[in-house]
Amino acid sequence: MSLPENVRSHRRRAGMSQEQLAAAANLSVGVVRKIEQGGSVRVETLHDLARALGTTTSSLFSSGPPEPVHGGEGNGVRLMELRRALMPPVGLGEAFIDSDDAADLAVIQRDIDDAHSLYQADRYDSVAKKLPSILRAASAAVAVSEEGEPRQRAIIVRARALLLTGKYLTQVRQYDAAHTALKEGIRDARETGQILAAATGVVGMSWLLLRQDRFDECERLASETASAVEPRMSSASPGQLAVWGELCQRIASAAMRNNRPDITQEARRMTATAASALDSEHVNFREHWTTFGPVTAETKAIEDLSLVGDARGVLRRADDGPVGRKALKRLGRPSQNNWDRHRLDVARAHTLLGSHQDAMDELIGIKRSSPEWIRHQTMARYIMTDIVSQRKRTLTKDMRQMASHLDVRA
Repeated sequence: MSLPENVRSHRRRAGMSQEQLAAAANLSVGVVRKIEQGGSVRVETLHDLARALGTTTSSLFSSGPPEPVHGGEGNGVRLMELRRALMPPVGLGEAFIDSDDAADLAVIQRDIDDAHSLYQADRYDSVAKKLPSILRAASAAVAVSEEGEPRQRAIIVRARALLLTGKYLTQVRQYDAAHTALKEGIRDARETGQILAAATGVVGMSWLLLRQDRFDECERLASETASAVEPRMSSASPGQLAVWGELCQRIASAAMRNNRPDITQEARRMTATAASALDSEHVNFREHWTTFGPVTAETKAIEDLSLVGDARGVLRRADDGPVGRKALKRLGRPSQNNWDRHRLDVARAHTLLGSHQDAMDELIGIKRSSPEWIRHQTMARYIMTDIVSQRKRTLTKDMRQMASHLDVRA
């Protein structure tokens, strides 16, 4: 069934008119009518409808054919070299690997670490340029390595290269290529008995599924993996706690978006347990996906409030507790991406309350620290679109520049 048919069917099954559904979801009747007539809809709006209908968000999604892709979507030309390195042509024989690309494993690992630093510094173009040679070198190192321990060490390095590639490609929304990188990285880690590294790959795969609105699969994958790697709190290493906490975060995020609040609450409790056991933000990109600790856990709990439209709740907690200025000095800062995502939630809360200048201040701050990151954020474009459409006076210079940066028509 198509999305309009799914919404209409659930509404009628609930015995609700379009007016009643609109009131229960805190939407206008026009929005409900538009959806049931086949108009475009934000996933956030589907969350609101699912809550009002007492069903999961996934149950409303369309099962029909996809809409056609237009224009230059996909950055195909810009990422051609990376795609060649990640997904070489395969024929009847083995894929061709040039042994001349092989490098010392320590050199490859250093290049991976450098690329990770560039990723964290929001230098996405530089990451895209470095990754092809890293992938080719890692694959060649595996191909020329001797059986036994040398080959195991080469495969571990290749796994790290693939997981970083999957992280980058997910961030820039190249989902099919990201899936290939993450799948192969997880496989390499499993083959070498690196269970924690494989679980880190699952954290990334869950993030990919979340971005594709595949909430049921994300929750199940993260749940099964979290159960398999659940640490003993009294003896767990920081890396083990971080990976388990990150998986619990993925469970909570998927369940929250899928209108499963009980699952969300329990997963957030487990996340908080892992975070409190760390005492501060922990970062080691060779061991786990991103920075994790009490501050990160709190930003994700605040994100839940944003998802249900509790703007005042977001603002009450946005600069207090673990995310307050004093706590940040004591606990450490989360990754720049997680912090920027938190400030986007704050900007959205200001927009919902009509405080457009406050929202702009947040967007400007994010653009200043992470200009490339914000360009890839759908929420940032939604916020800017709302500001442009709701503003009654002439747009300020900052607003016009932000709209241009985010490719929003002013």
